[in-house]
Amino acid sequence: MEVYLDNSATTMVTEGVRDKMIKVLEEDFGNPSSMHMLGVRAENYIKDGAKEFAHILKVDPKEIVFTSGGTESNNLAIIGSVMANKRRGNHIITSKIEHPSVHEPFAYLEDNGFDVSYVSVDGKGKIVKEELYGMVREDTLLVSIMYVNNEIGAVQDIEEIIQELKKIKNDLIIHVDGVQAFGKYRIYPKRLGIDLLSISGHKIHGPKGTGVLYVNSKTRINPIVFGGGHQRGLRSGTENVPGIAGIGQAAVELYTDFDEKMDRMYQLKQHFIKEISKLEGVSFNGLTIKNDHNGEVFDMEVIKETAPHIISVSFEGVRSEVLLHALEDRGIYVSAGSACSSHSPKPSTTLAAIRLPKELMESTLRFSISDSTTREEIDYTINVINELLPMLRRYKRK
Repeated sequence: MEVYLDNSATTMVTEGVRDKMIKVLEEDFGNPSSMHMLGVRAENYIKDGAKEFAHILKVDPKEIVFTSGGTESNNLAIIGSVMANKRRGNHIITSKIEHPSVHEPFAYLEDNGFDVSYVSVDGKGKIVKEELYGMVREDTLLVSIMYVNNEIGAVQDIEEIIQELKKIKNDLIIHVDGVQAFGKYRIYPKRLGIDLLSISGHKIHGPKGTGVLYVNSKTRINPIVFGGGHQRGLRSGTENVPGIAGIGQAAVELYTDFDEKMDRMYQLKQHFIKEISKLEGVSFNGLTIKNDHNGEVFDMEVIKETAPHIISVSFEGVRSEVLLHALEDRGIYVSAGSACSSHSPKPSTTLAAIRLPKELMESTLRFSISDSTTREEIDYTINVINELLPMLRRYKRK
């Protein structure tokens, strides 16, 4: 049996997404900038995709920019808006648990003379609000905060935070990395006060290499890619028409029967946590579990404090990569919560920010489900962990 529980890393495209992309690739393959009918047909996919995202976000289609993914969306949002508005201020703020595609643009801007502040989080990964509010200055230009943390599933109180920030300084530019939140929450940028919102296609059962950036029509932003002036000059380059068709289809599918999908995911998450918590030396990052004296009943309200799809678990006494590969041998695919790999040799900044002890940081796995994950797959994973954990702990590194 194969069980894929790494959906925060990437998701499988749906049949609907695949079929739509194949149609574009084989039949409607024209350049959307061409004036002939094949070009017009290709351009219509771009217009339709913008309308689909605009409908879901309750914004204007002209405020939708298609990108190559969450990383480009974050870079364009942060660097583009800061450079376009730099005369208004030199101070920018973000948190200590952001994705590298946010941290690195901030580091780049800091190297180029901007003053950067990094707000702390508490033990559950929630931003320390009073610290954030106290950071805002007269020259503060931009605040960038992720909606859902990609490692532990911590959910920020976006609406409350933005309302308070705008009370303090009403012309702040607010960027939200919504890569792990879109498709898990209903997000309405205009109601929430979000000026820039980043979305990634391959996190929502769309194709890799696709993304969206919502740009409020009142927000000034400079391009970071130059060329033919595509997408109203914000993102030059011939549009990825099959990808745009695919990400639009994925978004529509995901928000169909949305509440039922999220309820089912939360039930699977609750079940997994309930069963895994029965094991000794196990702790969950990002939430505080409330259970009865028998360890059998868990409050769904507590479970819902975090995102429906992410479960971060520390298994005391077993290194994450050891358990990860042991699970892989049994057909179960997960991520190491400490994000240690050949691409990222440093420990997780998120787990460090929530002050997780080093030994637990090195023993953390992330399980991430999707709306297609089954109860059978979760039960199989639970049984395999129950079997493997005692055996692997016998070989604990001295």
